[in-house]
Amino acid sequence: MRNMTPPLRTERLLIQDWRVEDAEAAFAVYGSEEVSRWLTPLMRPVGDVGAMRSVLEAWVEAQPNLVPPAGRWAILRRDDATVIGGLSIRLLPPFEEDFELSWQLRPDAWGHGYASEAGREMARWAFSQGVEELFAVARPANTRAIATARRIGMEWVGETDKYYGLRLQAFRIRPSDL
Repeated sequence: MRNMTPPLRTERLLIQDWRVEDAEAAFAVYGSEEVSRWLTPLMRPVGDVGAMRSVLEAWVEAQPNLVPPAGRWAILRRDDATVIGGLSIRLLPPFEEDFELSWQLRPDAWGHGYASEAGREMARWAFSQGVEELFAVARPANTRAIATARRIGMEWVGETDKYYGLRLQAFRIRPSDL
């Protein structure tokens, strides 16, 4: 089983593989209407902790088969080991040429800079795996995601309907941007 070894660490955060035991904490993220309304069509809102456990089982099973830097990880606060969100890197549809960096935090963790701190560290790791650029996409009204992409160091590259069949703001980061 491939593991991101060692887990990534920042001053305040730990980024590690998801565990099925994280279902309740993950549900606080992916079951939240405030979070799920912005998720792509590929990720529907999770209805309850049991459904979240099933999602995590699928993520945990798929993780070893993904070619780095693709994957999904949990974000934990280092001081209390609480899961506060998730990160993923995946190939964007429809052509699966561009890697997307995405982040989701539970609402009570918003406003502390955790998403940008985790996103920068994940980008550094992805670049160490040979990726030359990462993209983030956000709906135009998702001002929090747009601000986070900019804080990560991502540059706005335009508006597109290329991904997910939605009108999205696209951001890009390259190694020299970090």
